[in-house]
Amino acid sequence: MTSDCAIDCRDVTKTYTDVKQVVEVLRGVNLQIRQGESVAIVGASGAGKTTLLQILGGLDTPTSGSIRIAGQDLSTFSEKEKGLFRNKMLGFIYQFHHLLPEFSAIENVALPLRIRGLKPAEAEKEAEAMIVEVGLKNRLRNRIGDLSGGERQRIAIARALVTKPRCILADEPTGNLDQETAAQVFERMLHLNQTLNTSLIMVTHNRELAQQHDRVLELVQGQLEDLK
Repeated sequence: MTSDCAIDCRDVTKTYTDVKQVVEVLRGVNLQIRQGESVAIVGASGAGKTTLLQILGGLDTPTSGSIRIAGQDLSTFSEKEKGLFRNKMLGFIYQFHHLLPEFSAIENVALPLRIRGLKPAEAEKEAEAMIVEVGLKNRLRNRIGDLSGGERQRIAIARALVTKPRCILADEPTGNLDQETAAQVFERMLHLNQTLNTSLIMVTHNRELAQQHDRVLELVQGQLEDLK
């Protein structure tokens, strides 16, 4: 593994067992993501894309294989250590923003920094700078319910990036938006990926958006195939 490798996934499998049969979701996935690289993962519904993303982020455990993030083997961590590591090294963006409606935009973005232990004033200062980066300077104190769908998703992006993670893991981040808003949100994500040198792994059904990444991979029968 090279020093600029943000994520190194080796021979990862994931198997589920139900009453009747064993289901192989991932069958020996290998994936290396360079620092600052953007990678799209496409595939049919139920192919295992979200499962793979959760394993890459340490939110799920592979049946076999290894995941290293910035050289660190996730299997050696306790759950508490994984949580601290995710807060430091990873950012997550989902189709549904999961923002806290009782908090303002800046309070939501500052939350990961507060969890890390930063003082409120310092956390809000960094949160404000990131909200400016996503183009919502005038919405700092608005409650989440007062924001449009696209604005909420941009706040979710700001929250994911405020800790300056090595890698962003995004699961259908534009899937709940109309085409024009989705394009605007995605353009902002790519801009931040390039300017902050944060790696981006994005699961999407949108092949047009996928083609704008450095690489496009398709998950087929539990394995990744290069499309670009």
